[in-house]
Amino acid sequence: MNAITAIPFDSARLDAALARFPRQRAMFINGQDVDADGERIERFSPAHGVLVSSVPRGTAKDARAAIAAARRAFDTGPWPHETASTRSRLLLKVADLIDRDRDLIALMDCLESGKPIAQARGEIEGAADIWRYAAALARELSGDSYSNLGSDRLGLVLREPVGVVSIITPWNFPFLIVSQKLPFALAAGCTCVVKPSEMTSASTLHLAHLLAEAGLPEGVVNVVTGYGPDVGAPMTADPDVDMISFTGSTAIGRAAMAAGAATLKKVSMELGGKNPQLIFPDADLEAALDAATFGAYFNAGECCNAGSRLILHADIAAPFLSELAERAAQVAVGDPLDEATRVGALISPEHLGKIEAHIRAARDAGAEVVGSGERLSTDGLFMAPTIVAGVTPGMAIAKAEVFGPVVVALTFKTADEAIQLANSTDYGLSASVWSRDLDTAIAVGRGVKAGTVWVNTFMDGTPELPFGGYRQSGLGRELGRNAVKDYTEEKTFHIHTGARTSWWLPRT
Repeated sequence: MNAITAIPFDSARLDAALARFPRQRAMFINGQDVDADGERIERFSPAHGVLVSSVPRGTAKDARAAIAAARRAFDTGPWPHETASTRSRLLLKVADLIDRDRDLIALMDCLESGKPIAQARGEIEGAADIWRYAAALARELSGDSYSNLGSDRLGLVLREPVGVVSIITPWNFPFLIVSQKLPFALAAGCTCVVKPSEMTSASTLHLAHLLAEAGLPEGVVNVVTGYGPDVGAPMTADPDVDMISFTGSTAIGRAAMAAGAATLKKVSMELGGKNPQLIFPDADLEAALDAATFGAYFNAGECCNAGSRLILHADIAAPFLSELAERAAQVAVGDPLDEATRVGALISPEHLGKIEAHIRAARDAGAEVVGSGERLSTDGLFMAPTIVAGVTPGMAIAKAEVFGPVVVALTFKTADEAIQLANSTDYGLSASVWSRDLDTAIAVGRGVKAGTVWVNTFMDGTPELPFGGYRQSGLGRELGRNAVKDYTEEKTFHIHTGARTSWWLPRT
């Protein structure tokens, strides 16, 4: 692989970015800024090594206070009883405020997570679009009526908000993922407690203030910062919580489901993925190469939807990987504040170490590592885009979610073998099929067990289409036309009119 394209730091640019917003932040409970009683969590930029934010280390007491506020707001407040038009107007106002603060919110996510600023800005723009879609769905939420049950009977099916929702979000897409959950819960009339990752809390706390500015009543949305055992655990176990919406690792998702099971909470889980791109010889290989590069290295591979497995037809595997290596070397890695950067910093030293351990294990198992497979010799937590070739299905790296700028390559000879390889992990989040033959694309796509299958593209998204996974990639779906319904319960009204015959009297 050629020398990596590196983007250097600019200290003046960093100083200007840090001057744009306060680094000291508070939790948001019952419409008020709240500081924890004790410790704070300091977040240092993984790219620059400087302090970028400080948030309270919330406790179980803080989580319970937030849940109590959400419970009161649901049981006695106006929000669950507002008209659809009122909810819709507020969500549209929030979307406008997000657009107004787009650059500022993007800067928060860029500095806390290490993601490139241009990418972060695009994510915030996409998030505003999701809020507008949720606003539209708020006015579409309705039940059913049945007038065909007889002249003396009428059936109504009502949809009511499920209640208090605990929303737990990860660090890789801090603002985008909360925007895939919160506006739909609000559109349904729910109240919420949100826990962002302790590493990327700033943009979610800013969102809480935008909601207040838009006129959301106190207690409807509460944001508690802190660690999972302290804050997340009570949010999943508390009996006053009616639903859990979680995005994160499969292991933590299992724990959250287990905690909620004691009170049979409704759950929505968006978990891990090991997503294949199946590439046939008749594909548009230029387009497939671009998608393979993007799928592997977008967001530094820290993406549940990453195209982390290439399943290549044996006839094209060698030239395809050779060209991919050339492109990987041209991907700009470095300062996330630079508009030209495409791969920023990894989230933490511990996470970077795990990625390196995966690569060492693959090399020891006989795979070929193209690229250094190690951190770059610069300040910050950076890693060169890496390809692991010569992978066999039994290798750990063929099945494990590495969650870094690493793509593995396997080969096949028949369509059936390609499908078998695609389904050979515990996950089933997404996949893509590359072929100019529509019969091949449809047959293979239908054979792959995944919640999303792209044909001749990868990681395209729109709020109108549902997102979620099969098997250990999750439970339920986000986005799509049913996104608001997912935060409701159905209630049947069976209405009888006129006289009712007494069952215990004999007929005459």
